[in-house]
Amino acid sequence: MNTTVITAAEGAPPAGHYSPALRAGDFVFISGQGPLDPATGAIVPGTVAEQTALTLRNLAALAEAAGGSLADAVKVNAYLADIADFAEFNATYAATIQGTPPARTTVATGLAGISVEIDAILYLPTDPA
Repeated sequence: MNTTVITAAEGAPPAGHYSPALRAGDFVFISGQGPLDPATGAIVPGTVAEQTALTLRNLAALAEAAGGSLADAVKVNAYLADIADFAEFNATYAATIQGTPPARTTVATGLAGISVEIDAILYLPTDPA
């Protein structure tokens, strides 16, 4: 299968050896994004709401670079450093993701230095008949 690497100048640079996003057929797989400054790649501290908003902006930049938007997401995985932050995360997420929300899994994990990380799968048909 052919894949195409997708990057976004407006998004955060990768922090390791991975593709920021890959298109495979009609699907775009966006790697986990965090609250990183797109210009420097540095972690931007803040509340869970602030970190969630920046993380979603970084995710949206890759979705747009792929030719879509977060409205094209069919599956999202969200990782929180502390599940006690779920309500604050969810309120910011719900304010950003409009329309029919994608399927989502949210779990607490041992994130290092950030409060939230989010990845997504978009459906972008090449022949949108």
